[in-house]
Amino acid sequence: MVGATGGAPPTALPSSSCTAIEYEGDGEPDYLIVSDLPLQGASRTQTVQMVDAIRYVLKQADFKAGDYNIGYQSCDDATAQAGKWDSGKCSQNANAYAANDKLLGVLGTFNSGCAQIIIPVLNQAPDGGIAMLSSANTLVCLTQASLACDKTEPDKYYPSGTRNYARVVAHDAYQGAANAEFAQEIGVKKVFVLNDKEAYGLGVATNFRNAAESLGIEIAGFDAFDPKASSYEALYKKIQGTGADGVFIGGLIDENGAQLIKDKVAVLGPNDGVKLLTPDGFYTQATIDGAGAASKDMYASVAGQPIEAFTGVAKEFADEFSKQYLSGKTPDPYAIYAARRRRSCSGRSVSPMRRGAT
Repeated sequence: MVGATGGAPPTALPSSSCTAIEYEGDGEPDYLIVSDLPLQGASRTQTVQMVDAIRYVLKQADFKAGDYNIGYQSCDDATAQAGKWDSGKCSQNANAYAANDKLLGVLGTFNSGCAQIIIPVLNQAPDGGIAMLSSANTLVCLTQASLACDKTEPDKYYPSGTRNYARVVAHDAYQGAANAEFAQEIGVKKVFVLNDKEAYGLGVATNFRNAAESLGIEIAGFDAFDPKASSYEALYKKIQGTGADGVFIGGLIDENGAQLIKDKVAVLGPNDGVKLLTPDGFYTQATIDGAGAASKDMYASVAGQPIEAFTGVAKEFADEFSKQYLSGKTPDPYAIYAARRRRSCSGRSVSPMRRGAT
């Protein structure tokens, strides 16, 4: 167990990435938790809800975990220039977390590529490994080996030999397979698979391709797209020449996704013809806002239960959160998963453990 309360309060993490310490309990916080999420770019529509859900649960728990007072900081791993998560920012944040001896855990990340950077740094933190829980990382290789992973994965993320990371959503072997099965259900016979060449996008595209092949769906092509391109019409004309009746995009809406969708419809026609399938990187209001009418009839998956499938405590929480923070609008599923991981850490019967303890 950690030492008794009454020591010096925690030092705030840098304001260049994080909010000031948020705390509404009695006295002062004894320890910190942080969330590490991209708060700039298209993903912001989801991540702001995730931060609010974490705050909501902290308030319900009076900012306590057992007998300990817990402060919270919301940290940003995105930059305005990138318009999404940034590898340099993820590295900077990781080093700041590892150096803070009052930090008990990190809630994040949102993007698997950022997790690849942060996990090993926290795993080797000077005062012992720092726990990290994600409600959105879906890259298989973060936690287990597969044919889509490098042979050094996942061990290279845990140099101490002890795991410090877990997630509360299904990984992309499931999401890729579910998308492939769905493609088969809606009649796709020949699919072209695109990816962004990054950890998440390439990973889920590979998982989808492998599953589709096993189902007998013909792979018309497997190619990367440039997120900085001004137009994708030439790419789609190439796809058109293959006779594909479906397109799967492994990537994020942040990566010029709206233009990808618009150009798909411009060249290949409406999505009720040549089907457009995407993973959870496109499961956000920003996709509809950005692509407009071109998003009609496209499909996007989520690595978990959709809000309408929630029951019991999860539904009760989602409904109450919606009333208090969203004016009754349907919350993003990942916001509820973010709250769920926080509830795992903040319940009154839970005491914080020394970093690195099992």
